[in-house]
Amino acid sequence: MNSPLLSAPGAVAPFDGNPDQGVPWHFGDPFAEQRSAARSVAVFDRSHRAVLAVPGEDRLTWLHSLTSQHFTALGEGRGAEALVLDVQGRVEHHVVAANVGGVVYLDTEADRAAGLLSYLTRMVFWSKVEPRDASAELAVLTAVGPELAGLFGRLGVPLPDDVAALDGGGFARRMPWPGHDAVDLVVPRPALADWWRRLTDAGARPAGSWAFEALRVESLRPRLGVDTDERTIPHEVNWIGPAVHLDKGCYRGQETVAKVHNVGRPPRRMLLLHLDGSREVQPETGDPVLVGDRVVGRVGSVAQHHELGPVALALVKRSVSPETELVVGAEDRRVQASVDPDSVPPDTPGLGREAARNLGR
Repeated sequence: MNSPLLSAPGAVAPFDGNPDQGVPWHFGDPFAEQRSAARSVAVFDRSHRAVLAVPGEDRLTWLHSLTSQHFTALGEGRGAEALVLDVQGRVEHHVVAANVGGVVYLDTEADRAAGLLSYLTRMVFWSKVEPRDASAELAVLTAVGPELAGLFGRLGVPLPDDVAALDGGGFARRMPWPGHDAVDLVVPRPALADWWRRLTDAGARPAGSWAFEALRVESLRPRLGVDTDERTIPHEVNWIGPAVHLDKGCYRGQETVAKVHNVGRPPRRMLLLHLDGSREVQPETGDPVLVGDRVVGRVGSVAQHHELGPVALALVKRSVSPETELVVGAEDRRVQASVDPDSVPPDTPGLGREAARNLGR
């Protein structure tokens, strides 16, 4: 469904084929929008995300049995990410959850919602739960920036530590990405434009999906169906920890999660690539990553970052050294690329953020 904010002053719609159809792509200056999110505060329309609702007294134990997250430990006013895996441990669905007011809300990519709801409905059996699509009732806005506290103070809304109900319906959910300061506002869909006006009147800069995606890429956070393919397991894309709780079992795909975590390493790893910006062309999602003529990976999200320049997330074979010069793209979209060493997962000896922390001890 198209957001009413596409008619907001300065809003520019995304191009055909962009995965963020239905919401503004930018408001005239996507780099300034990124800078506002990094230095002050910006608000993003993410109302194209689907929202599922799971009410019922068995909701936590039921979701605990179906997903990678420890839902039985998710008390009232708590949020988390979670995955649904197939029997081989490959990612089928990713959700961001909130347990508030006796309901667990799950928001996800719009094109995956029908499949997820169908799976959940099939798995109800005798459990006291009633999963349903609540996308027509609720819409997602995201505020990002170090001045969140001031923004919420001017709104007269408490800044949540985790998840808190909003007066008039919906809830606010603290998020660890993009950046260090972010809050999702899941608001009644009929009040979407009113909430947008309140947020922008209180000082948040209007921002579009171009800027949000650039900040997400910088944060090394994958997007389902863009940075993942049909073979992706959670270890490859930084979902161990945020979306996979390792102190629980008895869910589909758990055996693969435990095996790879305890005795193996995933075959690929998600890396941040810096792209050569001297050409006007850039690779697209799904394009190959190459060493010479050998395909060693797959391009995911491609973004233009206000400080880093053209960047991309890519799934690359673990055997490829991070120092290797890469070429990414298909046909006439090929450009040179290099790996950002800070994006190398910490289980790679001598590199990555964990290694850097260890050096300082």
